[in-house]
Amino acid sequence: MKSSVQLANRFREVILDGKWIANTNLRDQLSDMTLEEALTKVGNLNTIASLTFHINYYISGVLNVLEGGDLEIRDKYSFDIPTMKSEEDWSELIHKLWINAEGFAGQVECMPEERLDEVFVDKKYGDYRRNIEGMIEHSYYHLGQITLIKKLLRNNIAAKEAY
Repeated sequence: MKSSVQLANRFREVILDGKWIANTNLRDQLSDMTLEEALTKVGNLNTIASLTFHINYYISGVLNVLEGGDLEIRDKYSFDIPTMKSEEDWSELIHKLWINAEGFAGQVECMPEERLDEVFVDKKYGDYRRNIEGMIEHSYYHLGQITLIKKLLRNNIAAKEAY
């Protein structure tokens, strides 16, 4: 199997449909998440909504490059989540994440093997392979955070309801 196909499958696994490494994926974790839960702060941790925005921000930015555009994203804007006032706003963010994730995986899957070793935008960013693997690792990192925050929120809610 081509390396690009393997990378695309690993990316899909963490975001859309896998269970192998983490026994869950981002879609599973967000599928029953309400806007209220997504916006609830737990201590000084990021909210699930801000982490979801952050993940999508990077996926969409790198996807733009994979589709032939420029690298327009900047770290300082990666948590600038727009105000969310309704369940529809939350659903739209999640929907954009699924669309961008599938687009990203599709671009990687079709990538010629030799491109994986080419410079990604600028030499300081490394090659395409490093950036794609970085997106997978970044997504697993934040999937772990989201999973833990969700458990904390739901355990706290369950504890409050028990009294």
